[in-house]
Amino acid sequence: MTIALGTAEPALSVRQVLRLERVLAGEPEVVAGADQLDRAVRWVHVAEAADVGVMLSGGEMVLTTGVLLAGDEGKQAEYIRSLHRAEAAAVVLGLGRAFPAPPEVMRRAAERCGLPMVVLHRPFPFAELTEEVQSRLVRRKFAAVSLSEAVRTALTGLITAGAPLQRLLDEVAQHSGCPVVVTNLAHRVLATAGERSAVDDVLRDWERIARQAGGREGAGWIRAELGGRGERWGRIVLCGYRGDTATGRLLADRAAEALVLHRMLGGAAHSWEEQSAQSLLTDLVSGVVPARQLLPRARAAGLPVNRRAFVPLVVRDGRVGQLDRVLRLLGLPGLVAELADGATAVLLSLARDQDADALAAHFATRLRSESGTARTVVAAAGARTVWEDVPAGLREARHVADAVAGSSAALELPVVVRLRDVHLRGLVRLLRDDPQVQSFAERELDGLLSADDEDLLSVLRTYLATGRNKSRTAQLHHVSRPALYRRLEVIQTRLGVDLDDFEQAASVHIALLAHDAQQG
Repeated sequence: MTIALGTAEPALSVRQVLRLERVLAGEPEVVAGADQLDRAVRWVHVAEAADVGVMLSGGEMVLTTGVLLAGDEGKQAEYIRSLHRAEAAAVVLGLGRAFPAPPEVMRRAAERCGLPMVVLHRPFPFAELTEEVQSRLVRRKFAAVSLSEAVRTALTGLITAGAPLQRLLDEVAQHSGCPVVVTNLAHRVLATAGERSAVDDVLRDWERIARQAGGREGAGWIRAELGGRGERWGRIVLCGYRGDTATGRLLADRAAEALVLHRMLGGAAHSWEEQSAQSLLTDLVSGVVPARQLLPRARAAGLPVNRRAFVPLVVRDGRVGQLDRVLRLLGLPGLVAELADGATAVLLSLARDQDADALAAHFATRLRSESGTARTVVAAAGARTVWEDVPAGLREARHVADAVAGSSAALELPVVVRLRDVHLRGLVRLLRDDPQVQSFAERELDGLLSADDEDLLSVLRTYLATGRNKSRTAQLHHVSRPALYRRLEVIQTRLGVDLDDFEQAASVHIALLAHDAQQG
């Protein structure tokens, strides 16, 4: 009897077959090839022919009594060699009339070939073994096909619904029951899914795992290539899959098909590399996930983290691709990610003996040159040598960038803006959501808050930002000085203040800063 399954379908190992209850009844003993018991058994073949090797195609467990081999040691040795050439999984010899004891010639030949050889010490109906293995292989085949189709259906439905990459990976992780990692060809982690603690364990040792994932599969590490039109651009890895290897490979293949389709259909506005950096930096800024738990993700994403100085930057009016290009041109390692409200975070990783301030300034200068505008704002916090301090640094840089956003004084700011450069504007920005500050701003500016007064509000903003310089204000608004004087008179009348009085002008200025911060 022959049990045939395709090469991609689930199989039993020799070791698993030997552990079956019916096989144990025959008192099996492994006499050769004990280190090869994890070979896959795809067929069970009962054969007494001396030339059985020509009938095999690989993966068979051959059952024989050796009745045609008894008394001829040459035939015995050649029989084993022919099974080895045919890539048989194992040979099982039933001891009895032909061979009352394990034949030494066959044992030595099997050991030399690395072919598992098993003898059965008790009479054993081979039909029972073929029946048992057949039923198990059929059940495995059915389960694997069902799982494959279930995964394909679920992933196709998610893609059709426009689900993001992470949702697809969560589905794969749920079916595989192990961490799932997507990498580019340089083994940098782009996305992960699975139980958080298990994923973190994988990422902590990612350098070693990446080498393993890029080479031969084994021990539950199953990968599938991602690509199309003859070009590879990444891979998906099931990390520590505990099920049948062939089933895991089917699962990885279904996942790979879905990810390629997702990418082809434009399932994301940004590349997976950008999404990976965005997820990491967003988690750092928010503080929802402790920084120490994000360190393995940063390392796996390719950011140098050992004995480094981290420089948090936030850029206004800068595109992710443009910032990435500048980093590459300058040879600066770092991550770039778009945050909310038009801000882009950049986390530089520098050697501790490098001049962090000088390199940040060099980056900002090159960025302005590339963008062709001096209005690009680069806000920075001081370098952090402790990873746990990075979130606070990113939040500080974000605060500085927000404080100067849309400011008419932005042209006067240094190439890299820091907390010391935002002065009162920074303080007001921090307090913008305080109800009393909001009430104060509305009370002070009440006469100019209608939609029709936006032009007057703009003149007031410039006048106060330039230190009440009438000539400069007239120049920036392209009006004559007499025309400016008339507008200032209207403003003072509406607000009921004297802008030549320092205290009153300061009060209005603070109210305007608060108003702009609330609107921004």
